[in-house]
Amino acid sequence: MEAVTFGVLGPVTAERDGAALDLRGPRHRALLARLVLARRRVVPVARLVEDLWDVPPARAVGTLRTFVGDLRRALEPERPRRAPARLLVTDGPGYALRAAPDAVDAWRFEEAVALAGRLPADPASARLAAALGEWRGPAYAEFGGERWARGEHARLTELRLHAVERRADLLVGLGRAGEAVPDLEAHLAGHPRREEAWRLLALALYRTGRQADALAVLRRARALLTGELGIDPGPRLRRLEAGILAQDPSLDPPAEPADAAARLWSRTTEAYDRAVAAGARVRLESAVGLLRDLAVTGGGGLEAAREHRTAAVAAAEETGDAELAARVIGAYDVPAVWTRSDDPEAALRIVTAAEHTLAALPDDAGTAPARCRLLATVAVESRGVRSARGPEAAAEAERIARGLDDPALLAFALNGTFMQSCTTAGLAPRRDAVGAELVALARRYGLHSHEVLGRLIRVQARSALGDFAAADEHADAVDRLAARHERPLVAVFTSWYRALRQAATGSPYDRAEAGYRAAAARLDGAGMPGLERGLLPLALLGLRLAHGRPAAVDPRADWGPYRPWAAPFALLGEGREAEARSALRALTEPPPDLLHEALCCAEAALALALGDRTALRRTYGRLLPAAGQLAGAGSGLLTFGPVDDWLAAIRRALGPDGGCAGPRRVPGRA
Repeated sequence: MEAVTFGVLGPVTAERDGAALDLRGPRHRALLARLVLARRRVVPVARLVEDLWDVPPARAVGTLRTFVGDLRRALEPERPRRAPARLLVTDGPGYALRAAPDAVDAWRFEEAVALAGRLPADPASARLAAALGEWRGPAYAEFGGERWARGEHARLTELRLHAVERRADLLVGLGRAGEAVPDLEAHLAGHPRREEAWRLLALALYRTGRQADALAVLRRARALLTGELGIDPGPRLRRLEAGILAQDPSLDPPAEPADAAARLWSRTTEAYDRAVAAGARVRLESAVGLLRDLAVTGGGGLEAAREHRTAAVAAAEETGDAELAARVIGAYDVPAVWTRSDDPEAALRIVTAAEHTLAALPDDAGTAPARCRLLATVAVESRGVRSARGPEAAAEAERIARGLDDPALLAFALNGTFMQSCTTAGLAPRRDAVGAELVALARRYGLHSHEVLGRLIRVQARSALGDFAAADEHADAVDRLAARHERPLVAVFTSWYRALRQAATGSPYDRAEAGYRAAAARLDGAGMPGLERGLLPLALLGLRLAHGRPAAVDPRADWGPYRPWAAPFALLGEGREAEARSALRALTEPPPDLLHEALCCAEAALALALGDRTALRRTYGRLLPAAGQLAGAGSGLLTFGPVDDWLAAIRRALGPDGGCAGPRRVPGRA
């Protein structure tokens, strides 16, 4: 089913894939708006009748049911006749709109405003700008004056006004006061009694060198407040006026280090270009150093670094200088926390180049650091692939690094060890030990990026072990490190961790689902397709199974690399049991990454539903080493619930004689 979205920040609308749906007459739209306002809760029929008509007609209930039927046909035109509705549902004494948490513009707006309150100033400003872009007019536009909508209309309007002022405050604080002025002037034109907006506009004008205009704004504010409301300006307005008149230095624009840094960067790169010949090999090594820094700046930087790194490696190989190639390949020691490659083809090319370079280097003490870096590169770049070479390279890199007095080299080697620590289920304690050593090493020697890595590894491992108190401490610490050292991608992982924590600690289903969807929004533009593709559908599948709900799978969703495990569920849901059995039997062992256990549980759920004895035994053996842990939680992203629940369900299905009595309900909470 295509996603249906709803709009109430302006005229009430419903769309499917950007195309507006025909909602018939004004009372149909009013009914839809009333159900959106209820936020997925049931609204009794009697209340709907009372809200939709001042004086209900004699057949109001029958008419309401007709409206509901019309809306259902508009929202789910492909739903078979007599099949239960999935969006506008009948529940007990009334109706509810089961819209997804991100399907309503007002809900997205509120979530974005709340998230902005937890972000640093620059991304918070961008987040608020995007949130304000959701608005197309007054909230619940044509129904804002109705008794049932009045309170929500007022609440959303106030939240919007606060968001406008908060964004302006951030822009002024960031030294971008000129950007804030037009928005504040438009804001005050419609809401002239907002005293905080007057203050911000005056301050923004002053900081852009318009002192006279700033004082004129304050005079206008005073005239309006005293003339229309009979009150004097508040203390903040009075202090600002006094400060402007005295040209108080505390009102001056903040220093703009970004501009200074930009000037320094420009001068330095110009000097480098003048001093270093265009064909000099040192440029290759310098370029890789820049790419390493670029990779941790954010989504666009990561994508660009990945692209240009491959070109740098190819250029180094073309020189025929094995030692130069070793330095270029091994210099990209960017900590990696996700165990599936974002670009498998590029990763394979780098592994091949590293192997060729290893073969060309002399095996002596002088090349030990270069060989260690090449081996660590092989271990990191061959992540998520079943082969003997990856674990061997990781072990050899760690052995060499421990024999050398080079903390950064050991940290890189430990990254390779971590990447090769998902070969079987249940290895969270091993990964936790790697993370602990990385944190200690990084703190001792100031290796900030590797401390971030170590703490994220521990967030994952402690989650798998159900130790959320320790995981929380590491998540909070890594957020502080990210803010201090400008590592924006960290928030992607900590947001997902907090969604996982909700799902694993008994939060209501709807709240856990909303948490996952909010975390998924952080992946947009993160530059990590190996993490992004298929993650949200898989997380929601695990949530449904852990809650004992049917495994409703949309085959048209982007399942990415997890589609082989989703397809049998879809076939089973369509009643195509024989095809589902064939698809189950065709499944290979899940890749050796952090979602290995989650996919084993998905396979177990299918085997339980189909009564497939062979698959049950296979998944039991794969999951058994993780007994006592939370399935999939070692990813730090999602969970399929306790492994012990799955093992117990499989044992019950197989029975004491190892047979299978037939299909069983998958484990989970009722």
